[in-house]
Amino acid sequence: MKHALPVESQTLGADLRALRKARRLTLSDLADGLDKSVGWLSQVERDISEPSIDDLREIARHLDVSMSSLFRQKAAPGEEGLIVRHAARRPIGSRQAGLVEELLSPDLTDDFEMIHSVFEPGSALSDARQRPTQEVGYIVSGQLDLTIDGRVFHLTPGDSFRIRGETYAWANPHATPCVAIWVIAPPVY
Repeated sequence: MKHALPVESQTLGADLRALRKARRLTLSDLADGLDKSVGWLSQVERDISEPSIDDLREIARHLDVSMSSLFRQKAAPGEEGLIVRHAARRPIGSRQAGLVEELLSPDLTDDFEMIHSVFEPGSALSDARQRPTQEVGYIVSGQLDLTIDGRVFHLTPGDSFRIRGETYAWANPHATPCVAIWVIAPPVY
């Protein structure tokens, strides 16, 4: 028996709702920040109204995501919400220089998101970060120095890690890129 995905999990509105909720913002909070009505934002999240490019730019800024992460490639018939082909990955558009991230999850409506991260040689997260998430990662290739709550770990291919709300930072002081798969709950991108 086929199980169809709810239409809501395949839409821009559903992604926006998931991002807003992950940031613990109410409809009113975000609508106020956008200088829009709650009704307008609700209609956008329910895919009744289509935001303009300028609206999307403001939404992305308020949710602290890149514009590119709001656009998805068209999936092949029958693959929507199930399969993400290599060429159809959504760039996350990290604001950190030297980090290239792509969304491996079909959308942002699950309890987690899966990210393909490439840390370029010489790149580093200069200031330690902390976010209210649980995160696990797996090093596919290259090497990464990961600092969790002040402890430095040198990771190589096959190593994995977990961060549960601790402060963290990373660096790739090595001559080759590091590729990692990163799973984050709840979604933050």
